[in-house]
Amino acid sequence: MPMRRGAWWLPTLAAGVLACASGSPAARPTAAPAPSGEVAALGAARQLIVVTTPAWDSVSGTLRRYERAADGDAWTAVGDVVPVAVGHAGLAWGSDALRRSSSEPRKREGDGRAPAGVFPLDTAFGFAADGGVPTLRLPYVPLVAGSECVDDGASVHYNTVVDRARVPQVDWTSSERMRQIGQYRLGVIVGYNAPAPVAGRGSCIFLHIWSGPGVGTAGCTAFPASAVETVVHWLDRSRRPMLVQLPSSEYARVRAAWRLP
Repeated sequence: MPMRRGAWWLPTLAAGVLACASGSPAARPTAAPAPSGEVAALGAARQLIVVTTPAWDSVSGTLRRYERAADGDAWTAVGDVVPVAVGHAGLAWGSDALRRSSSEPRKREGDGRAPAGVFPLDTAFGFAADGGVPTLRLPYVPLVAGSECVDDGASVHYNTVVDRARVPQVDWTSSERMRQIGQYRLGVIVGYNAPAPVAGRGSCIFLHIWSGPGVGTAGCTAFPASAVETVVHWLDRSRRPMLVQLPSSEYARVRAAWRLP
């Protein structure tokens, strides 16, 4: 997300927009297993985005893409290395199961850190109308005028994007009006703190267009618009794409055990 309050979401802006939508006014991500399951899910992934930063408090980092055959273990690099900006305070573990000591930061609402760990990527969003991005191989959610990302932990819609006009009772006092944020013109939902979000652990985490080099976000991972478009059109839900996001030292530590490139 841009430099606003930290959060994460998955939108349900119109009935039938998502493959799993049931017509209810809100929905959450479909693919966000428990921490141990997230690491295990890497075994089934055939597309991988790796974001690394120099240290926990670093704002700038790099993004690399990889893919592999359905019957293979070896990852092959795809495309160019892309500069990214993460949270304006850096990264923090999104999972207590992966956090090794109390000295390592833990992700919480409003801390200005992007979550570190392993996360599914299974839905795109943007300003284009439904069907306006015909080449996508991810479910796509169009943002509408009433789209709000709820970052109020007391709301039943916490960590969810809803269309305010379709919610029977507005029970939140804090949210982001997604359509009014230019960096959300196109992006991808990061499956963090879902599908049963825990209040205070952070919400509305995306891959999206950045404000510029070195300009940190409130908790998302952002990069140039052209690269966001490339990533969005490359991702294929049938290939179970995952995001691994870590400081470089942690990536080196888990690389072999997690069978990362």
